[in-house]
Amino acid sequence: MSSHPLDLVVVGAGIVGLATAHRYLAEHPGKTVVVVERESGPAYHQTGRNSGVLHSGIYYTPGSMKAELAVTGRSTMVTFCEERGIDYEICGKVIVATNADEVERLRTLGSRAAQNGLEAVLIDKTRLGEIEPHCAGIEALHVPSTGIVSYSAVCNALSTEIEAMGGKVQYDTTLLSFKESIEGVRLTTSGGEILAGLVVNCAGLRSDQVAELAAASEGNRIVPFRGEYFELIPERRHLVRGLIYPVPDPSFPFLGVHLTRMIDGSVHAGPNAVLALAREGYRWRDIHASQIVEHLSNRGLWKLARKYWRTGAGEVWRSINKTAFVRALQRLVPDIRSEDLEASPSGVRAQAMNSHGDLADDFLITQSESSLHVLNAPSPAATASLEIAGRIVQMIDARSK
Repeated sequence: MSSHPLDLVVVGAGIVGLATAHRYLAEHPGKTVVVVERESGPAYHQTGRNSGVLHSGIYYTPGSMKAELAVTGRSTMVTFCEERGIDYEICGKVIVATNADEVERLRTLGSRAAQNGLEAVLIDKTRLGEIEPHCAGIEALHVPSTGIVSYSAVCNALSTEIEAMGGKVQYDTTLLSFKESIEGVRLTTSGGEILAGLVVNCAGLRSDQVAELAAASEGNRIVPFRGEYFELIPERRHLVRGLIYPVPDPSFPFLGVHLTRMIDGSVHAGPNAVLALAREGYRWRDIHASQIVEHLSNRGLWKLARKYWRTGAGEVWRSINKTAFVRALQRLVPDIRSEDLEASPSGVRAQAMNSHGDLADDFLITQSESSLHVLNAPSPAATASLEIAGRIVQMIDARSK
């Protein structure tokens, strides 16, 4: 270990961590920056296992960080991809109402879009059929600014440029301990000790554990929710041209299963939202005893379960019963059949929750003496990642004033 501290250590090589290191080096040339990552490469978890959507920002509360940074972040991400030749497509999406109750909620969503400065056009069944010929619905919102991209490709570009700017991305390195002192932050890792002037925690599914080492979790804990996907077989991909979403259920804090044409041309269906029994619990059989103990001892989670038990039970049923999953998709595209779908890799969403059982509704960044902690960065964090990084670097710079 060098006696001179590194200027910045970022924990986590997902898209927010890499974007933060990249932005800091771009604005502070010559600074010493290391990203430490427990896996053998970038984007192993949330970043590499999502729908690859460039979100417009339509769903988020006006004035929230999610709303602001999704809108600006989509534009920034498009520019980043154009400058580096990364494939993306602005294909638009439709949010589809299938009954009268959903139409009312759809129009409320349209008003929110206007508040967030977005174009969202209310369309009838005829126009919906022109955009998505196989989609059922009585009305829909067409959001033309939504797109698709490979966030893994973005991460590969970020990591390459970090190295080119003099930074380092250090894989297969697990953080074991974290101690703040007048010298800075002394990190003990599986690869040795590191002394840092400042640490930014972007550890995703394990961000609360890192924050607790610095006494900066502020009572927030990560609750892992598995999102399971199916993929349309190639012969049935024609059923979906772009992105087809349901009207969000106000009784549940997730968007519901939807259909997404990916940048490689494949079409994914999902995700649902099921409580995972491990931080990286991508399958039902991925069970860690420590995670079960944590769930059982989490009073906030019990409160959450009481609040959403009925909807949560439906999510579990769709997880274990493919027919139920297909029925949810058929509300949007009736021609989809069970035999059209094959299993696809799942993802796990790192969702912060406080001790009262309230899920964090916005991005959440806490601070300690020598560290910043990104404690809630689910969707649309990938879309907003370059702007989240800019916000973090502003916070870093404010410390030195």
